[in-house]
Amino acid sequence: GSTYSSKVFRVTFLTLAVSVAVPVLGVTLLLDCPIDPQPISLKEPPLLMGVLEPNTKLRKAERLWENQLVGPESIVNIGDVLFTGTADGKIIKIEDGEIQTIARFGHGPCGGREDEPTCGRPLGMRVGPNNTLLVADAYYGLFEVDPDTGETKMLVSTKTLIEGQKLSFVNDLTVTRDGRKIYFTDSSSKWQRQDYLLLVMEGTDDGRQKWFIFSLLEYDVMTKEVKVLMVGLRFPNGVQLSPAEDFVLVQETTMARIRRYYVSGLMKGGADMFVENMPGLPDNIRLSSSGGYWVAMAAVRPNPGFSMLDFLSEKTWIKRMIFKLLSQETVTKFVPKYSLVVELSETGSYKRSFHDPNGVTVAYVSEAHEHNGHLYLGSFRSPYIGRLDLQHV
Repeated sequence: GSTYSSKVFRVTFLTLAVSVAVPVLGVTLLLDCPIDPQPISLKEPPLLMGVLEPNTKLRKAERLWENQLVGPESIVNIGDVLFTGTADGKIIKIEDGEIQTIARFGHGPCGGREDEPTCGRPLGMRVGPNNTLLVADAYYGLFEVDPDTGETKMLVSTKTLIEGQKLSFVNDLTVTRDGRKIYFTDSSSKWQRQDYLLLVMEGTDDGRQKWFIFSLLEYDVMTKEVKVLMVGLRFPNGVQLSPAEDFVLVQETTMARIRRYYVSGLMKGGADMFVENMPGLPDNIRLSSSGGYWVAMAAVRPNPGFSMLDFLSEKTWIKRMIFKLLSQETVTKFVPKYSLVVELSETGSYKRSFHDPNGVTVAYVSEAHEHNGHLYLGSFRSPYIGRLDLQHV
């Protein structure tokens, strides 16, 4: 009797499974998919060993100004005065612990993802040679802000056509010491910042479309001209000039690597790979006091462990299913909150790494800015700035 009942159970179970699966599949096939994913071939992530060995050093960071600012992406300092740009479109000045809004490029309402295009989203920030702030706003373009008066001046507008095309997702910038050249990234010609997850998951370099993604651009402050230096990178993100100003490093987030573009010297106009197959998806990159670079990881590729990004990299049909059925917010919840900052030497080897598994103290690190023996940790989502004392880690 037991074989008969187990047979009946199996048949019933299969019938039920099929009767549920067929309509779901049918509906899924009919649903529109917001992305047209391309297969990406990633190497197996590096083993988290040696200097990359997991630790809890980032948990030693303190949270500053908690719940007084939201998503402080990039941080700069003029003397001991800090500046950052937040998710509600503000440029913020922090002096003697006091927070003050000095400028904004867009207008309210601000708060939700859908408000970003009108509210504006300041991302990369730098200090120019005459102590003005240079800011990349994802939706509006490049600006110069007077840190004392809050007066803003637009340098490059996203509405301006560059080689017949508008900028869609202005992300980060780096400036020469004399202030003459600003190098900046445009992360996509299709997606805006509010859809960054779709950009990562689509994995396209936009090169096969009718448009070309302008990955790295150069703005000449004197001639006011914008030049396209590199095209076709997959999610170009943070940028950093080398200390000698002979090359610019560009983080290619989706590919977990850093490209190098030569801006002077014998190699001028040439490009090569600086670091490939990184243990996470690199976001911003900044100079370290040792002559190397701090790289903040937007997500980690655990090895040993399971990396969602690597698992999905070539399975475009699963990506389609996911985004037909789930919103970006829902998918984000499946990304582990693992925080990782690495220091690279001037040649791109790993010097040390600071981890916070599960992002307990510092979540969603977007940038590590070194100032006065401390690492100030920006985040594109957290309501605080992290500060890590480098003497005690």
